[in-house]
Amino acid sequence: MKLGVLLPTFREGADDALARADEVAAAGLDGVFAYDHLWPMGSPERPSLAPFALLAAIAARHRDLWIAPLVARVTLVGTEHLVRQFTTLSALAPGRVIAALGTGDHLGEAENRAYGLDALDAAGRRMMLRDAAQALRSWLPVWIGAGGDATNNMARELGVEINLWDYDPERVAQMALAGPVNWAGPVPSDLPATLDGLERAGATWAVFSPQVSIDELREWRVSR
Repeated sequence: MKLGVLLPTFREGADDALARADEVAAAGLDGVFAYDHLWPMGSPERPSLAPFALLAAIAARHRDLWIAPLVARVTLVGTEHLVRQFTTLSALAPGRVIAALGTGDHLGEAENRAYGLDALDAAGRRMMLRDAAQALRSWLPVWIGAGGDATNNMARELGVEINLWDYDPERVAQMALAGPVNWAGPVPSDLPATLDGLERAGATWAVFSPQVSIDELREWRVSR
């Protein structure tokens, strides 16, 4: 199971995120990820770094790390532009980019409205997600953020991986019976036990929020 860390992107500048990526690389972990929000959810007065620009800088800085947004919301830019963003990122980090995609949900609607972006219904968002995934899946690993049955079934039909946010290991194991899954979420109270459970459940990745202890992740990796 690969290990990843979400970067601290709700900042005025990129120094903290770049330093965190340096720590992840130095620890021999596998990848870094960036939120795709126009502001921290529920806090429109706070800043948020653009994920693709940040990940491009990290791609040039570290030649071994996997990089990805988690997840790129298809409603923020058109499908064609989103595919081009991944194309550019892949040129900077060949073989190390994951096309992690999501429909977005009601929690992010305020961001779209504030910038005059279309407020599509769930079916419209899934259509955009399908178009992006189909355009990318032949040359990049694609993750689709878990949602309702319609979204999850679409991921299975496309043959791509499902990203599960904060699912317990038992549910991860159930979902893994139908195809590849990975996990992302907040730092648990017992990190080693959670990692053990996710590995047994069949998760391909475990990606933790920015507060995770890099030392604990490294120690768990070394113990395998």
